[in-house]
Amino acid sequence: MNKDEFDFTDSKMLRKKAEKILKEKKEKAELKHLESDLKKLLHELQVHQIELEMQNEELQLAYELAEKALKKYTLLYDFAPMGYLTISADGTIHDVNFSAADMIGERRRKLIDTNFKRFIANDSIPVFNEFLDKIVADSLKHSCIVSLGIANNHSIRVFMEGLFIAEDNTCILSFLDISKLKKQ
Repeated sequence: MNKDEFDFTDSKMLRKKAEKILKEKKEKAELKHLESDLKKLLHELQVHQIELEMQNEELQLAYELAEKALKKYTLLYDFAPMGYLTISADGTIHDVNFSAADMIGERRRKLIDTNFKRFIANDSIPVFNEFLDKIVADSLKHSCIVSLGIANNHSIRVFMEGLFIAEDNTCILSFLDISKLKKQ
């Protein structure tokens, strides 16, 4: 009997040949299944890459919008024609714009972490303290008129509005020089 020939009457040989054929079929099926899994995985990775690229584009747009908003805020705050201050409840200056610094008569950097009350004229201290107490107590917008004592014993009258921001534990103040209006 030739090795290539097969005896279908020998049950052991028949079983061995059947198992070999089954094993080959399983290997082919597993290979096809592996190829299918790899194709699915590649597809998922490509989809995920596109999703990430889309998210990156959205982040870039959000970043550009944030940059524009910051630039607009900076221009509006720093170069506004009226004075803006952010102070703590005790009067310590945290932020100040150029107009406020000009009215006070000091450089912006020099004003940070100093107490704003030292720039209030002595006769206006009680008015300013009451104003500050009110805005801190009820978190409503209040206003007052005080004198700022600036360099060379010169003072200016300002109309001031303020509001307490509880989550930051700070007061935001705006003020406008009304000295010229009082003289008219």
